[in-house]
Amino acid sequence: MSKLDCLITELCPDGVELVLLGEIGTNLDSKRKPVTKGVREAGEYPYYGASGIVDHVSDYIFDGDFLLISEDGANLVARKTPIAFSASGKIWVNNHAHVLQFDTYETRRYIEIYLNSIDLSNYISTAAQPKLSQANMNKIPIPLPPFEVQCEIVRILDNFTELTAELTAELTARKKQYNYYRDELLTFGDDVPIVTLGEIGEIIRGSGLQKSDFTESGVGCIHYGQIYTYYGTFTSETKSFVAPELAAGLKKANTGDIIIAVTSENVEDVCKCVAWLGEDEIVTGGHSAIFKHKQNPKFIAYYLQTAAFFAQKRKIANGTKVIEVSPKKLENVIIPLPSLNEQARIVSIIDRFYALTNDISEGLPAEIAARQKQYEYYRDKLLTFEELGA
Repeated sequence: MSKLDCLITELCPDGVELVLLGEIGTNLDSKRKPVTKGVREAGEYPYYGASGIVDHVSDYIFDGDFLLISEDGANLVARKTPIAFSASGKIWVNNHAHVLQFDTYETRRYIEIYLNSIDLSNYISTAAQPKLSQANMNKIPIPLPPFEVQCEIVRILDNFTELTAELTAELTARKKQYNYYRDELLTFGDDVPIVTLGEIGEIIRGSGLQKSDFTESGVGCIHYGQIYTYYGTFTSETKSFVAPELAAGLKKANTGDIIIAVTSENVEDVCKCVAWLGEDEIVTGGHSAIFKHKQNPKFIAYYLQTAAFFAQKRKIANGTKVIEVSPKKLENVIIPLPSLNEQARIVSIIDRFYALTNDISEGLPAEIAARQKQYEYYRDKLLTFEELGA
């Protein structure tokens, strides 16, 4: 930061000029195009759309270092992925992403960082669907400091990004390790009985419950969509609530029950579950099932994450655009069932791996979250300039 302060004092003591984005780089939108049928086959070249790589194809239309900016789609509003992202080498880009090229990596990276830090809603039209036209994109003002200052800002922030990438790679490796040991611990020999879920419990399908039913307080509820987006393997608190009058007509989950999402967009996610460990009775709705049993709830929940369960799930899942697994078919899923004492011993081991890789309050995820906040803090400070002549 001291080096950057010296550069700013030396090179732009009176402020930084605002330059329109259309005046900085070279726009290559005229060369982009939808991939043709002849090359829409598996290949080595990344195929980019509005939110990043959507496929790999057998040909390319650009070769170099580029900044791609989402032109349309929900990403412009939801910001699930960055609006601006880098792409280098031989690539194909369709009509849903603008293509810009700059003289240097540092300038391209500086503008990428800046665009992902600001609110662009004033430049996005929403007549039919969110769209950032080339004309509006060109009007985005960019505070453009001297090149040496750009380089120092990029250097500082790339160091943060590199550290986060290292931590993310470590987390990915730990998750693989966790998955391996979890599956090993849940694999048994012939001395452990094999039973079906229907033999050791009851599976009840929920009904009703819309997100619009949520209230600030009341009876705790778990919506099936939240199982995918919010909950981990188990929880003792609910994110949402419903009025007692509505809860009276919904299916109830008690301590130790497993709530399973039985509808999804893909086979990988369907049947993701959460074990309810809270003391109060809660409710769930449609697209969910409740497994009531007398086993260790964490043992059951962990098993429903294993490769062995996934292989069974794939066979009983139905649908193409919407994937479903019926509670009736879930009853026939087989599971090894050691004694309750052995279940508890295994769970205590898996819990330690789980906390390291999944708990946001400790371990690597917390470190990554902290680094991301640190990056955003310094990014916002580094990109705040006095406007020239203000």
